[in-house]
Amino acid sequence: MDFLVEYGYIGVFLASFLAATILPFSSEVVLTGALVGGASYWPCMVAATVGNFLGGMTCYWIGMLGKTEWIKKYLRLDISRLERIQHRIKDRGSWIGFFVFLPGVGDFIAVALGFLRVSVWPVAIYMFIGKALRYWVWMELVYKVQGIVS
Repeated sequence: MDFLVEYGYIGVFLASFLAATILPFSSEVVLTGALVGGASYWPCMVAATVGNFLGGMTCYWIGMLGKTEWIKKYLRLDISRLERIQHRIKDRGSWIGFFVFLPGVGDFIAVALGFLRVSVWPVAIYMFIGKALRYWVWMELVYKVQGIVS
């Protein structure tokens, strides 16, 4: 991860993008390294948020590629039940996109929202807000701890 820290804002963007995909990756380590190394607050915030948002939307679009037949074949779920869930969540479940920032489960939430065909624009807005808040809180913590340590 050191090489990503050396790339500065581009490294923060790439680390954040990769962390939002199914790959196990920690964007916080790269972001913290960049901040401690003297990178500016707002460019880091933008790079991390946009990179992580685009990675999350990539997971959403991967979910959109999913087919109901696959669920029936591989998971042996009742298609009529899945369609009822899809119908119920399609227009009202976009707020769940806010929680895509959660480590461990966020990628699966994004894929599920895409698979269930939840409206893309509201999901994108909620997802962006959640990811921006995540990095804002993290960066504030880094600055507070750095102030204590210095």
